[in-house]
Order: sequence, then structure tokens, then C-alpha cells
Amino acid sequence: MKPADVEAFFETLRQANPQPASELAYTSVFELLAAVLLSAQATDVSVNTATRRLFAVAPTPARMLALGVPGIEEHVRTIGLFRNKAKNLHETCRLLIERHGGQVPRERAALEALPGVGRKTANVVLNVAFGEPTMAVDTHIFRVGNRTGLAPGKTPYDVEMALIEAVPEPYRVDAHHWLILHGRYVCLARKPLCWRCLVAAQCAFEPKTPAP
Repeated sequence: MKPADVEAFFETLRQANPQPASELAYTSVFELLAAVLLSAQATDVSVNTATRRLFAVAPTPARMLALGVPGIEEHVRTIGLFRNKAKNLHETCRLLIERHGGQVPRERAALEALPGVGRKTANVVLNVAFGEPTMAVDTHIFRVGNRTGLAPGKTPYDVEMALIEAVPEPYRVDAHHWLILHGRYVCLARKPLCWRCLVAAQCAFEPKTPAP
């Protein structure tokens, strides 16, 4: 995608949604971290349903730790891979208390040292909680980056690096939100809704999907 098209692409998305936000429900940085940790291979809707009950009883690392793994499991069992996620969340809370005074660190290395927290999760926390211009490449962003020609890459890391290079500075903080939402609701995996797409003019995907 040419630089002029990239600029038009993101300016169009910004005008349509000036203040994009995560669809995960949270009220603190810790709750954000926990929600993102639980969201792997699960929908935001399913995570929000479970964490609404979980955060009501355990809104801090100390209270989450006190629940124990079985207690966490009881609240998140409707989420895929809930047993492993509950174990990781419990251990993460222990490390937050022991190493970081119960606070979520804002350094990538410290975040990625927590159980269940990979590069994508760290990127979400750094971006959403701390305003860092990171690109959390999930399946939606990976698809949009490749399909549109915006940031082609064979791996999520390749797409992340391509986005960091391609996205103009004024759009970087919000870019991953726009791309996730675009992939979730318009640029669908099986059949992109090209006739509804606001950035079809900049997109390299051909042939465009016609209206039904």
C-alpha cells in the first residue's frame, strides 16, 4: 500500500471512529491484564460475561490469589482453555505481588515474564493501559494487514513490524483498535463485506466481494 493510501486508510477509520477502545470490560490495569490473559482463543463477549462475576469478588491481585486456582476456575469455566488460564492467572497474581508490589509493570520484559502473557497480551496492556504505540497482532489484524496490502507478513511478528513501519505516527496509538474492529465486523475471514468497507478504495484485495 502506498504511503498516500495508508494515510487515507487511517484517516478514514479515524473519522468513522475517533476514539476507538477495547471491547473487553475492565476498570483497572490489573483487570485489563487479567481479561486479555483470559481472552486467548475466546471472544470478548464470553470473557466479559465471565469476568463480570470474577472481578466483582477479586478485583486485585491479592484477592484473586486468595481465590485459589479452583476458585478462579469456577468463574471462568465458560471460557475456552479455562483450566490452564486459571492456573496462569493465579501464578501471575503471585508474581505481581512478589515482584511488583501488586502493580502491573509497564515494561515489556516484565510483562512477558508473567505466565500466560505473550507478546500480543503485553502489547495490548502497553497500548491500552499506558498509551504506548504498540501493535497487538491477533488473527484479525494479521488478516487485515495481509489482505489489504497494508502490512504483509508471514507471521504475526512480521505483520507487527510492518505496521510499526507503515502506520503514520499520528495514528499509531489507536491503529490496532481500528484494525481489530475492522477485521471483526467488516473484513471478515470467510467473506469480507467489501460493499460496506469504508477503506475499499485503498485496499489491494481483489476481486472485491459484491453486495448480496
